[in-house]
Amino acid sequence: MGDNMTRSDIRTRIAPSPTGPCHLGTARTALFNYLFAKGHARHGRGTGTFVFRLEDTDRERSTADFEQELYDSLHWLGLHWDEGPDVGGPYGPYRQSERADRHRAAIDTLVETGHAYRCFCTAEALDAERKRQIANKELVHYSGTCRGLSPDEIKANVDAGKPFTVRFRMPDETFTFADIIRGEVTVKGSTIGDFVIAKPDGSPIFHLSNVVDDAEMEITHVIRGEDHLPNVPRHIALFRALGHEVPVYAHLPLILNPDGSKMGKRKIIEGLEPYVRIFGERGYLPEAMVDFLALLGWSPGGDQEVALTLGQLTDVFSLEKVSKAGARFDIRKLDDLNGQYIRRLPDEAFERQLKAQLPNADPDYLRKTIPLVRERLSRFEEAPEYMRFFFDAEDYDVNLLKAKGHALEGSHTMIAEVLAWLEPLPEEQFTAQVLEEKTRATAEREPYNWKARSLFMVLRAAVTGRTATPPLFETMEVLGKETCVRRLRKALEKLEKADDTPE
Repeated sequence: MGDNMTRSDIRTRIAPSPTGPCHLGTARTALFNYLFAKGHARHGRGTGTFVFRLEDTDRERSTADFEQELYDSLHWLGLHWDEGPDVGGPYGPYRQSERADRHRAAIDTLVETGHAYRCFCTAEALDAERKRQIANKELVHYSGTCRGLSPDEIKANVDAGKPFTVRFRMPDETFTFADIIRGEVTVKGSTIGDFVIAKPDGSPIFHLSNVVDDAEMEITHVIRGEDHLPNVPRHIALFRALGHEVPVYAHLPLILNPDGSKMGKRKIIEGLEPYVRIFGERGYLPEAMVDFLALLGWSPGGDQEVALTLGQLTDVFSLEKVSKAGARFDIRKLDDLNGQYIRRLPDEAFERQLKAQLPNADPDYLRKTIPLVRERLSRFEEAPEYMRFFFDAEDYDVNLLKAKGHALEGSHTMIAEVLAWLEPLPEEQFTAQVLEEKTRATAEREPYNWKARSLFMVLRAAVTGRTATPPLFETMEVLGKETCVRRLRKALEKLEKADDTPE
């Protein structure tokens, strides 16, 4: 890395491949890299640069649509990078496919300096060696068949047109490195063996291109998933062989499915595919998703474990507080967080979200429902179903009208008694307060002496078709007198046609 680079100048990166939708794991890794860099700068420790590098060398699977989805998904979460393919920067190009000449030059350098060599072993020979090692319960790794080929042997093979890969000569030494999350890690190089850094067509393997790009972009901290932990000794050896400073590593715990299995790229979690876009489409707010992703493997401690904005997370985040253990995806926790952020929304923003879900609803009427549903939605996708009774009479089983301890005949009497005073009630008195006072008075009237909650339950079922709704009388006020009277009369018709079987 450059001589002017010091640890006070932090550079982190996210390096996704545009071969599929933006996965939750990619988003969480991007978030932690962003928080670490921006938190470093915010606390006055130096500069903090967040880099987006596109690893697009898989030409068959990489698409422009997936690339755009990566940008859109991360931007939706509020994550913006300082350097990248779409914004440029002093260390470009930021597309790995446009850096092939740099990778080839590094491969040539490693071969010329003796750190790498050409391997002419066929796929069949390597497979046979692997099977033999497994059968003999030996360490499975390349045994070094071509490691000691003489220059004349190499030339003869090349002149004969034999295909070859390029292997890195792994040093026979013990690698010890400090991982910010894992602590001190020690691995013997002899357990790894010489690994391929270039395919027969000359294209680089991930290990080589990743190291070259990190070195040339002066990345100081590599923060990534723990599945990359076994790669660190290889990468350290490559950094050293190429004459570059080794970055600091931090390996994040994996995100797990609710059952504890590793979250895959296509596995569905409780009805949801694990892609950022899907959660936006299902009515989750970006602020809640950011908070939730941060809490997958990290906690600020104390009482701050919910409802932290991106700015607040930047203030309190530290890699030292990231757990080593895998983080289970908990949809209930996400719903709870999303509900908290929904309740924080200003009325105008809340109304916009409702309109998006209920585009045909009258705006003035929809606005009246906001105080009733704000506290009860965990995501806006629920709104059409949860709020359906505000717009249409719902069909329901007549037994829903049965009050505990009463036959259906008792419910018929209850509704009839309410209608007796409700129908002549002046419109200006059709308010939640008046409705509750008169309903309670009805419950206490002789000779009935009903329990108020029983009468409330019957009315709720009659006017909404449900047993759980927003506050009954506020709901009736929003529905309006005409609708409530019509639905109560409909309930009486249901009761008159039903078999009256006592509970």
